[in-house]
Amino acid sequence: MIASTTTVAEVEIPLPERGPSSRRVIVGYGFWLFLLSDIIVFSALFAAYAVLSGRTDGGPSGVQLFHRDSVLIETGCLLLSSFACAMMSLAVEVRRAGLMLLGAVLTFALGAAFLGLELTEFAGMIAHGAGPSRSAFLSAFFALVGMHGLHVSIGLCWLVSMVAQVFTLGWRPMVIDRLACFSLFWHALDIVWIGVFTIVYLGAH
Repeated sequence: MIASTTTVAEVEIPLPERGPSSRRVIVGYGFWLFLLSDIIVFSALFAAYAVLSGRTDGGPSGVQLFHRDSVLIETGCLLLSSFACAMMSLAVEVRRAGLMLLGAVLTFALGAAFLGLELTEFAGMIAHGAGPSRSAFLSAFFALVGMHGLHVSIGLCWLVSMVAQVFTLGWRPMVIDRLACFSLFWHALDIVWIGVFTIVYLGAH
């Protein structure tokens, strides 16, 4: 009788959900560890910028270089992209592929606009002789802001890949988990950018 009960329980419980935690919990935990390690990298870059922000070596300072109106538009694009990403996540929860695609397109468009404005800023600074080799301040600035921009670029490529997976593989559990991880990643970039906007641009002197 006991053996029979055990067999039925094993049949009723899906293989990925056996053991102390389900696969989704393990994936989420692992991705949170990755995000925390990424936050440590950004923390080191923030610390380096805080130390070197005044080391201009006679070159231009942040007040002379930064165009806060443009940066405010960048910030608006990224915040709106995060909102669109949240709408995409809600669409995933109710398995609405059309709404998910709309949210993904808006997220991508706003993220690409943010990245375009950032690259334009970099190009303008370099054209005026304010490249990363000009001073320690500019080295720290390009390292911190450039690292964030690199993450946004990776996120955009990841988003395209996820949309392709939804329309080729459907709503498989692994696709749902990957979309949830992407959403965490994108919102984390938003939080990091708020720090960049506050410390680098608003705190420029």
